[in-house]
Amino acid sequence: MAAKIDHIVFDIGKVLIHYDPNLPFSRIIPDETERKWFFDNVCTHEWNLEQDRGRSWSEAEALLLEQHPQQEANIRAFRQHWHEMVPHAYDGSVAIFESLIENGRDVTMLTNFAADTFVEARRKFPFLDKPRGVTVSGEIGLIKPDVAIYEKHARDFSLTPEASIFIDDSYPNVEGARAAGWHAVHFTDPETLRKALRDHGIEV
Repeated sequence: MAAKIDHIVFDIGKVLIHYDPNLPFSRIIPDETERKWFFDNVCTHEWNLEQDRGRSWSEAEALLLEQHPQQEANIRAFRQHWHEMVPHAYDGSVAIFESLIENGRDVTMLTNFAADTFVEARRKFPFLDKPRGVTVSGEIGLIKPDVAIYEKHARDFSLTPEASIFIDDSYPNVEGARAAGWHAVHFTDPETLRKALRDHGIEV
């Protein structure tokens, strides 16, 4: 018999809203090879993750400008055009998310997100204000899949780990939640999510 789930915790990027840095950069750096080099060597995933951990954009840009001064316009474009990287929500996922809230389920969010861009995301996607609350990595200096961020979220929102389920598109983040004693679902698409929730006794 499945454990009773009292708390449902959603990731945001690539679960509820689309995120893709290539969207503005296909225009900014039209050449695909050059663009790939830029993301592999300048504005890398690892570099961006430090903003999710709380580093300021000014500090992040200064670091890259010292290393790649000839790329100044492209480096500054990353933050300037961030809004274009999150063009739309995933309607199917948001429908599940809102249905759970409307049905009285306890829903919170746990996200790797820079503090300032999350403010923008909330303005753009009002449904992010509907759950009971959110832990934003950039506000607390911890990032998934560090077990400490799940433990902090559980403390802050009075979650019982074994009665909590986490939904994330990143498998390492799913494993981080499991290491913290939570149940977890690796998100691929809304229908698979519906089935996974039903398997845990959660009807949507």
